[in-house]
Amino acid sequence: MAYTTRTVGEPNTLEYRVFVEKDGKVVSPFHDIPLFADEANGIYNMVVEIPRWTNAKLEISKEDALNPIKQDTKKGKLRYVRNAFPHHGYIWNYGALPRTWEDPNQTNSDTKCVGDNDPIDVCEIGEAVGYPGQVKQVKVLGVMALIDEGETDWKVLAIDVTDPLASKMKDVDDIERYMPGLLHATNEWFRIYKIPDGKPENQFAFGGEAKKRDYAVDVIKETAEAWSDLVSGKSEAGKISLANTQLGNNNTLAEGAADAIAAGGTSAGAPPIDQSLHKWFFISGSKI
Repeated sequence: MAYTTRTVGEPNTLEYRVFVEKDGKVVSPFHDIPLFADEANGIYNMVVEIPRWTNAKLEISKEDALNPIKQDTKKGKLRYVRNAFPHHGYIWNYGALPRTWEDPNQTNSDTKCVGDNDPIDVCEIGEAVGYPGQVKQVKVLGVMALIDEGETDWKVLAIDVTDPLASKMKDVDDIERYMPGLLHATNEWFRIYKIPDGKPENQFAFGGEAKKRDYAVDVIKETAEAWSDLVSGKSEAGKISLANTQLGNNNTLAEGAADAIAAGGTSAGAPPIDQSLHKWFFISGSKI
């Protein structure tokens, strides 16, 4: 399926929104895009939120109708990740799998922690830099289990099926074989990226080990079942918007919601990013 984007407002502003469109009409990247692009061959759809090498903390908004991508805020200010040496911004295309949900009311039997109330995160490791709202088709290779403030925050490791290395990579061990150092860098990045903002080092389940593809597929299946319970009303949605345009006979169907979305378009240019965001932070004691 071909998806396009509709941008409203300027990057680096509170008004910035990226909507995903199908056939020129806004759809929800959380609820409308199928999880699988090709289930028989294990190919998933992934929604890119944050392109590699960028710092703005963009994410699918669970609370807004049709779930546009927007920049996260804290105390009314836009959030950016700092550059923790030797990394610059996010070191992969970062995004999420549609039609998944990490249930905050369910404790995972392996991590002993509840879900983080978000779609499951994906680190796409291919060489092409993506863009916000892009829908990539990816192969799943493995998964890491970040423990963030007592919640399980799964990080699926995947590669764009069009990447030159995609045909050679079938499991997590292939990441080290063809991209030596990337698993270590991924572990380090997630452990230290909050330290420049005065927060403690993050922790991982499984001693930081990246679990293999079969385990990752099982985790994704669990989060897909949790999403199904969410949209069917079996699980409490809280502030999550379930509005969608594709789910047929579902009490969350909101076909008119897309008509309320502003037309796309931006003005002359985005405001500049504060130069302090380019600073490199040298984290003492980073594990080798």
